[in-house]
Amino acid sequence: MVTQDRYGPPDVLAVVDRTVPVPGEGEVLVGVHAASINARDWHIMRGEPRVARFLDAGTFSPRRPKMPVRGTDFAGTIQAIGPGVTGWRSGDPVFGEAAGTLADHVIADVQHLARIPDGVTFEQAAATPLAGVTALTCLAAAHPKPGQRILVNGASGGVGTFAIQLAKAQGLHVTAVCSTRNLQQAEDLGAVDTIDYTVHDFTRDGRRYDIVIDLVGNRRLRDLGRALAPGGTLVMSGGGVPGTGRIIGPLGLLIRAQLWSKFTRTRLVAPLGVPDTGNLTELSRALADGDIRPVVESVYPLHDAASAVRHMEIRHATGKVVVTTTG
Repeated sequence: MVTQDRYGPPDVLAVVDRTVPVPGEGEVLVGVHAASINARDWHIMRGEPRVARFLDAGTFSPRRPKMPVRGTDFAGTIQAIGPGVTGWRSGDPVFGEAAGTLADHVIADVQHLARIPDGVTFEQAAATPLAGVTALTCLAAAHPKPGQRILVNGASGGVGTFAIQLAKAQGLHVTAVCSTRNLQQAEDLGAVDTIDYTVHDFTRDGRRYDIVIDLVGNRRLRDLGRALAPGGTLVMSGGGVPGTGRIIGPLGLLIRAQLWSKFTRTRLVAPLGVPDTGNLTELSRALADGDIRPVVESVYPLHDAASAVRHMEIRHATGKVVVTTTG
């Protein structure tokens, strides 16, 4: 498993052995085949934004994370069943969210997992839970109607790549904002229009959208508001950019957003994705039907998980970075 005993850069992560845990009531033991890296991992690894060390006592303490093992997403096979669990058996392929998934084994609550559909690899399944649920939740919060125009800012990241596909499947006209190297990928995933943010500023080109999903958190609220059509909805789910906002991070933007919404007719929402079986099962169906295709940029072995997190931090990964327990 990949642990840390203090905050810091990826060098603080270490791979250590542990005894195989035993599932409790309502839990299963999963043999992990793959896990993926999320912004959440580097936030907790570095203890940033620092104000979170005092506001989120369940995750942080002043000097080290409460949970020493990193990782949230997983995909693997059930190896043992806890008391009270029905509907699952050893050998079932599952994916979902749990604490400390960068490990050979993880304990998962059965309310936070779903079955991996046939034809989907463990790597693809591991890339799906947190990012997929977040994209699903952002879209649901906007109450979209077929034919509406939606802009996704941050369309090449893990959440963004799912948001494009899910929006297309719901009949929306998708505009994707990303860098030059990811424009073709956005079109391949279903974007009708693309905007290269290195060349054009989508907040100043005069176009208006029924829904704007901001997954970056690097724009002023006033600018984002200019991109909305009258009565439009702004959905905010930006986790911040590594190396910036180390003290307050995206919390400051969310606070300003709540104040800003009181003085404008714009509908503003900042939803939180819940990795329950319902959401995960919906994603499982979308995977099976081909409505979504996880984008996996790189795969690292578990013993090199620090490099996977470093990749996520400094290389602005396209889609997801995955860690496997084999190879």
